[in-house]
Amino acid sequence: MLQYSTDLQAAKSRYPFARWRDSGLEQYTDESCAAIAGVFDRLISDLIELGPQAAEGSKLDCFKRAILSLNEMNDSDPSLIETGEREDLCELCNVIATATGLDPAAYGDGEGPASEWRDW
Repeated sequence: MLQYSTDLQAAKSRYPFARWRDSGLEQYTDESCAAIAGVFDRLISDLIELGPQAAEGSKLDCFKRAILSLNEMNDSDPSLIETGEREDLCELCNVIATATGLDPAAYGDGEGPASEWRDW
C-alpha cells in the first residue's frame, strides 16, 4: 500500500498547471489552475483511499468523476482546455492510471481513461 500511495503522490510532480499559469494566457489564472489541480488532487486521494487491490471498475469510477468535473469546468469556459492542455490532461490521467496498475491503452480506444468520458 505504501508504494501505491507513493507512486500516486509522485504523479503530482507531473502537474502542468504552473506552466499553464506562466504561459501568459488569460484563462490560466491562479484560480482556474487551482481548480483543475483540485480535481486531480481529489482523484489521487480517492484512488489512494481505494487501495491497490480495488476493483478496476472502482478505480475507473474515480477517473469518471474527475473527467466529468473537468467537462463541467470546460463547459463554463470553453477556452480552458485547448489542444495542448488536452494532451497534458490525458497524459496526466495515463500517468495516474499506470500508478494504479491500470493499462491506459485499454481505455478510450487506446488513448487512456480520460477519453472514456471527456468532451474536450
